[in-house]
Amino acid sequence: MMDLFNAIALGLLALLPLTNPPTTVALFIGLSKGLSQKEKNEQAFLTSMYVFLIMTLTYYIGEFVMSAFNISIPGLRMAGGGILVIMGLKMLFPPPPRAPSAVNVNEKASFALIPLAMPSTAGPGTIAMIISSSATIKHSTLFPAWVLLTAPPLIFLFTALILWICLRGSGVVMKVTGESGIDAISRLMGFLLVCMGAQFAINGMVEIVQTIIDTNAHLFHPN
Repeated sequence: MMDLFNAIALGLLALLPLTNPPTTVALFIGLSKGLSQKEKNEQAFLTSMYVFLIMTLTYYIGEFVMSAFNISIPGLRMAGGGILVIMGLKMLFPPPPRAPSAVNVNEKASFALIPLAMPSTAGPGTIAMIISSSATIKHSTLFPAWVLLTAPPLIFLFTALILWICLRGSGVVMKVTGESGIDAISRLMGFLLVCMGAQFAINGMVEIVQTIIDTNAHLFHPN
């Protein structure tokens, strides 16, 4: 059991800095403005569930899916960056509120999958790390085979649980900041999302250019 505990601890130490729950909490506060407490709790649960599913599916079939559709990590970064820019602009320049009669009573804001679960929490960096780890762990001799089979889903489950606890605790922050504070946080996070999206896209383009340079260098200098 000690091996399992150590494997889970190592996995959480590697994942939590990448998922960065505080950033997701700040984004959650901005996006959940105007929702009831029940809807906020629902979004928090859905976000955590989506994060667990994304990480688990990425670990087991992520490499196969990306290979099947010929998707590269730089492409993933650029797509994630584009999503963040669009969501950030919507938060930075929110549309004017509609009249109550024009609102569909069945319409509910849903931001659990995009952008909270992906790419804010389980972003390109997290996905790339999980895919590379899944290939490495298969040949690892640091832990027994049963630990290597059991630990990954437990790591993803604990990561999602920590995120859920953080999101549920965001209500305290909302009460302290008030309506004006939440509006300010929303616009600030919108600006940061645009910056993060642009940086994701830049990183993707840099990786593509670097790959082209390395390929050409290998062609001209085969030895």
